[in-house]
Amino acid sequence: MGHSESLPSYQQFHQGPSEEPDSMQNLRHAASEAFQRLGLKQRHLGYEELGELDGVEKPQPHWFHTLQVRRLRVQRGRSNSDPMGGKSFQQEFQWKTGLQFGNATSYLNLEKLGEGTYATVYKGISRINGHLVALKVIHMKTEEGIPFTAIREASLLKGLKHANIVLLHDIIHTRESLTFVFEYVQTDLAQYMIQHPGGLHSYNIRLFMFQLLRGLSYIHSRRILHRDLKPQNLLISYLGELKLADFGLARSKSIPCQTYSAEVVTLWYRPPDVLMGSTDYSTALDIWGAGCIFIEMLQGSPAFPGVADVFEQLLKIWTVLGVPTEESWPGVSDLPNYKPEWFLPCKPQQFRDVWKRLAQLPYKTEDLAQQMLMMIPKDRISAQDALLHPYFNTLPPPLMHLRDTVSIFKVPGVRLETEARDIFSPSRRMKSPLAPLAKCW
Repeated sequence: MGHSESLPSYQQFHQGPSEEPDSMQNLRHAASEAFQRLGLKQRHLGYEELGELDGVEKPQPHWFHTLQVRRLRVQRGRSNSDPMGGKSFQQEFQWKTGLQFGNATSYLNLEKLGEGTYATVYKGISRINGHLVALKVIHMKTEEGIPFTAIREASLLKGLKHANIVLLHDIIHTRESLTFVFEYVQTDLAQYMIQHPGGLHSYNIRLFMFQLLRGLSYIHSRRILHRDLKPQNLLISYLGELKLADFGLARSKSIPCQTYSAEVVTLWYRPPDVLMGSTDYSTALDIWGAGCIFIEMLQGSPAFPGVADVFEQLLKIWTVLGVPTEESWPGVSDLPNYKPEWFLPCKPQQFRDVWKRLAQLPYKTEDLAQQMLMMIPKDRISAQDALLHPYFNTLPPPLMHLRDTVSIFKVPGVRLETEARDIFSPSRRMKSPLAPLAKCW
């Protein structure tokens, strides 16, 4: 039975503490003293935090840096605009040193978020400070070089610092690609509306619209047009912060009216003057797009969902606003694509008759929508004036006096309300913010 004598016995596996090797006893004793000094708790699967043990060499477990990150994460402010609440995040990450901005090795790709004609967007993490980032990688073709839209976007964003505009952290230029490093924002308005179908909570719409107009007022005051407003280009943080993104089509204008391209703005959000070929447009272009998004948030579906072409898109608009004439819109007949013979004469309708949810809300909601969706560009309300519209009177007064870089969610009491519908929680039974709204679903 020689082989059985070499196997450890049951008693050997359960020796008392007195039988523990001296080196292990010393390590346990030193660790216990250190943890008691630091006020840390011991856990059966390890320590809540692993501090430095003076004079004792010890290996760091694989979860050590994870615990470091978790400890620091609770110190962060609840805003994407100020992730550390004013604290120096770089000082906390002493375990990542020597990394610099402008270097591709300073960022790690985590997953692909989307892909477009010129660029691929990844979710990533900064190895400099541990922040999540969005990496917009623009692949350069040898014969074409850097796309002009990328140059335009970079030049504009470098000078824009606002809580409702996505922040450009870094630019990385290599031989093969150009990478923009943006702050990471969890979702966009299009995905948010998909998750919450049938129209959003009326208070949340008010918060989103205030932030959208706040961002537009900022760029318009700097004579910049976004020119591509749509829900996919409005990012939404987990708090509800709305941020203008994708400035690839944006233009800085030197005078109020200037000749631009008519091929701007996704069809559903393109104003009638541009659809008819006008290239002399100004900030009213963005206001129309914002008005369309306003209706879409209320209804849960696009305001003017044209399918095929410009003709059908104009038909959707004329059905609501009426076909323009020289009497109602002086100069409209001079626009290249103005062909009234293509359309049957129709009169304008009340917005509340077309978009039923407006009938359930105070008149000031419909009034703001009407002022944003005026047929004639010069008649549309400006972003600055829209912020002063009575529609926003129910919001806390301090929102009107915030610094540009301060999120509205820094104001006490400002938070998103729970949406009535959530496709990720279909069994949830919530009281609808507007009882008759169920008829629209």
